[in-house]
Amino acid sequence: MFPQRSRFSFAAASFMLLATVSQAQAADYPPAVKALEKQGLTVMQEFKVGGGLRAFAAVAGDRPIAVYVTSDGNAILGTRLDSKGEPLDEASLEKLAAKPISDKTWARLESSKWVRDGKADAPRVVYTFSDANCPYCHRFWEAARPWVDAGKVQLRHIMVGIIKEDSPTKAAAILGASDPAAALLENERNFDKGGIKSAKSVPADVRKILDEHQVLMLETGFRGTPGIVVREGDVLKKYNGMPQGTAMNEVLGPR
Repeated sequence: MFPQRSRFSFAAASFMLLATVSQAQAADYPPAVKALEKQGLTVMQEFKVGGGLRAFAAVAGDRPIAVYVTSDGNAILGTRLDSKGEPLDEASLEKLAAKPISDKTWARLESSKWVRDGKADAPRVVYTFSDANCPYCHRFWEAARPWVDAGKVQLRHIMVGIIKEDSPTKAAAILGASDPAAALLENERNFDKGGIKSAKSVPADVRKILDEHQVLMLETGFRGTPGIVVREGDVLKKYNGMPQGTAMNEVLGPR
């Protein structure tokens, strides 16, 4: 049985991707696969393999996974290896599961009410779930300056209000400003002095945005800030917290 935490993630991904699986496909699934679906696994498509197996590309949370059904109807989840110990079916999983979930997650990030930090035409886009009171968000902002100032990277801050009591009102001050990018800059430049002055209250429309952002953060797999997402080809890479060492170059690219 899947652990409770994974089951929550499975359910979120299942809600996002349900439309991609036709009823006709699902009706032909073996009982073991249908049972996995009831536990929250999202089955994308069947694909052909040898060895008397039926194979299904699936998604667990935002992680592609293969399901193999044996001739006696039992299901095996995991990686199939060849006689040399090399993984098989990676290309099929990439095409049928990894790319669709990456596309949908990236589209949801794009449609959020993010605040741009950097040039609009910067070639590399990095999303980061940020709290105005988060010291590690601030450290990431500082560390990214060489890339951002050079026009190589734009950070897209998806604001949440979760760390301190005044985090929502500080987020409201940024999101409700006539120039949110300037307000974000004010917060970061004055972070050691308390950051931006809080808004008097959180308007209903901003509260809705913050609630949506928190749900998106959780469904993207983060439980704290910063939660960083970058796209490499068809694959999303995620980083929990302040990137350390060489991970900074992985996030931001060549300096």
